[in-house]
Amino acid sequence: QVQLVESGGGLVQPGGSLRLSCATSGFIFNYYAIAWFRQAPGKEREAISCMSSSGTVTYYPDSVQGRFTISRDNAKNTVYLQMNSLKPEDTAVYYCAAVRGGSGYYLPRLQSDYDYWGQGTQVTVSS
Repeated sequence: QVQLVESGGGLVQPGGSLRLSCATSGFIFNYYAIAWFRQAPGKEREAISCMSSSGTVTYYPDSVQGRFTISRDNAKNTVYLQMNSLKPEDTAVYYCAAVRGGSGYYLPRLQSDYDYWGQGTQVTVSS
């Protein structure tokens, strides 16, 4: 049974940091491209960090470039999202996702490209 379980969300002040974790099971983690998406109220779900199965290719939109870092630990079947310099507009539910990687450089960015999803974790940035 495939499972992706996010943790680490919460309330943080503007300028603060959070580290999200996504523990996975039920599939061969190192064969899969991974990603973090987020969805704010009234907005579409968007990809904010993606990493290829090889770990050599990453994607960040301009909105989080330089502030967010995705990483993976294949030994622990876990993906992380380090979020620094958080802003109120980062407030959203954050989801991790995975898809079979194909080549080690495959890096999908669309919600529809991903097969497996976690349940989400709330991040609120507010003073």
